[in-house]
Amino acid sequence: MANYKNISFFEGLNSLRFLAAFLVVLHHAETIRLKYALPNFQHIGLFRNGDNAVTFFFVLSGFLITYLLLKEHTRTNTISIKNFYVKRVLRIWPLYFLLMLVGTVLVPYAFELLHINYEMPYTFGQVWAYFLFFLPGLVTFFFGHHLLEPLWSIGIEEVFYLMWAPLFKFFKKHILTILIAILVIKIILLLLAQYWIQNELIIYLIQIFRFEAMAIGGMGAYFIFHRNAPLSELLIYKKPFQILIYGTLISYLLFFNTINHAVWNALFQTPIISGLLINCLFLYLIIGVSLVEHNIIKMRSKILNYLGEISYGIYMYHLIIIFGCIQVFKNYLLQLSAPISSLLFYTLVLSLVVVVSVISKKVFEDYFLKFKNRFDS
Repeated sequence: MANYKNISFFEGLNSLRFLAAFLVVLHHAETIRLKYALPNFQHIGLFRNGDNAVTFFFVLSGFLITYLLLKEHTRTNTISIKNFYVKRVLRIWPLYFLLMLVGTVLVPYAFELLHINYEMPYTFGQVWAYFLFFLPGLVTFFFGHHLLEPLWSIGIEEVFYLMWAPLFKFFKKHILTILIAILVIKIILLLLAQYWIQNELIIYLIQIFRFEAMAIGGMGAYFIFHRNAPLSELLIYKKPFQILIYGTLISYLLFFNTINHAVWNALFQTPIISGLLINCLFLYLIIGVSLVEHNIIKMRSKILNYLGEISYGIYMYHLIIIFGCIQVFKNYLLQLSAPISSLLFYTLVLSLVVVVSVISKKVFEDYFLKFKNRFDS
């Protein structure tokens, strides 16, 4: 009998984290290059996966957090809400609030000091409360696109964490029912937003609070935790199905919405249903990579694993670095051919993003993470 109740490390997920963060970098890099009339790859589907990558992070969060809570409850017969919150705070808050200060105070000051012709869409006084109460998505809604835009997803995850541990502690016996209820309620809200609700703010909030992705990830963790037979015995993880499902997912990520075919459009362009399908495909990938013995996709690279360990920094810093590189080098890049311009741009951006993330992890984030170990039992 297989035992999935005491997994301490899901191999391969760090690599997937990095690949998802990398897709976000590509998405924002091409969006900004297009804005400044630089050579860009906006027409290629691979470079338009930022939203899909964030969806993957939501599914992964729901999967991992639910599994850890199931494991803790089985071991201790309770959930320490205090420990849960403290560990999340030590992992997420330091870099989140550092970026808030950088993006609302230091960057505007630097622009003024360096005489960079860019007008910030907000002031610190206008937005600090949104960031403080983990609603950075509202900054985008009220002020438009900005350099701290990636923080919106961190706010969504924090709201999810805030409610999930107490729900788990007091309603553990009904946790699967709650997960299903979250999914059903979100589908109803999406239907209302599409056909009935007219208020733009309400529609926006329904769209960004992607608890359906976290619920699907949580249901995957619940299934894994309570399964007693090897996952490789499941029909959907037999090699022909792996080839079909992974081939579909990879094609979707490579070509995104650049394919125009009736079957493809039905799968990936149908409101609500397509979003749920993509969530399920990501869950299939997460489980396959980390737990299926003969999975055809392996993520065992030490380099990818390390890049996954710094992926939080990559995700948080990349937009400011991309924007800074373009502000400093755009005139030079415009003089070069498209291939050379793109090669130099990505060499510079990716090098800086990785270096800054490595330094941040070692010097700043790890300082707080060392306290996290005190709350691991």
